[in-house]
Amino acid sequence: MFVIIGFVVVIGAIVGGYLMEHGNLMVLMQPAELVIIGGAGLGTLLIANPLHILIDVLKGMIGTLKGSPFTKPFYVEQLRMLNDIFVYARKNGMAKLEADLDEPDKSQLFGKYPKFLKDHHALHFFCDTVRMSISGGVAPFELDQLMELDLDVQHHGHAESASALTTVADALPGIGIVACVLGIVITMGALGGPPEEIGHKVAAALVGTFLGILLCYGFLSPLASNMSKIGEAHGQYMQFLRIGVLAFVKGTAPSLAVEFARRGIPLHIRPSFKETEAAIKGGGAAPAA
Repeated sequence: MFVIIGFVVVIGAIVGGYLMEHGNLMVLMQPAELVIIGGAGLGTLLIANPLHILIDVLKGMIGTLKGSPFTKPFYVEQLRMLNDIFVYARKNGMAKLEADLDEPDKSQLFGKYPKFLKDHHALHFFCDTVRMSISGGVAPFELDQLMELDLDVQHHGHAESASALTTVADALPGIGIVACVLGIVITMGALGGPPEEIGHKVAAALVGTFLGILLCYGFLSPLASNMSKIGEAHGQYMQFLRIGVLAFVKGTAPSLAVEFARRGIPLHIRPSFKETEAAIKGGGAAPAA
């Protein structure tokens, strides 16, 4: 939502200021310049990145429109999930979790938390780690190293899509200059014609530079920054799972392991101790955002 509002503010401020100086909006309507800049920008994205990164860029851009899913109610639900799993394992033994870990989609234990099941990275990270703990012979320190390695790989993967979009954004001002130069070439070919025609062609050429800079600093760069922040938020969520799992496999009581995990939540969305306790004991809905 805020991304769309931001886009509206950028366009409104630029168009509003332009009209305040009695500018002619029709002069800015140059489809050819937009084709040159947009097409060349898309081409650089295709040249520089393999298919899986292109897919991640598209998903990331769509994700920014939806907003970050990592809110206080989300974390309250995840704390309740950790508590349910840890209590179940403590009462019935870790070995009883194997069936749920092997097929989490069919598990009644995991089935109560659809948001967790939809996040395949978090799901596999959690299930694979707990499964290694159940198999035995893996010390908590070694398990922590495994999780740290996994998180490093995931962080690199999330950063690739934002970096790819940033690269395209950085190229747009230069592509805008290319469009401007092409417009000047066309203008030079029209020398000797009516002054109005020459002025129109010069204005069209300058619009190319304007569009390249605007698309870079007004749209794509902020969008890439937003994607990067969502990726960082996902990394914080994975650290949250890591802290909780590590505390439990060390033999910590379920309630204390959940408290360890809660302390790993960023401050601006961290639920209070009372909110967590009420959600765990009552099994009720998370507090409103």
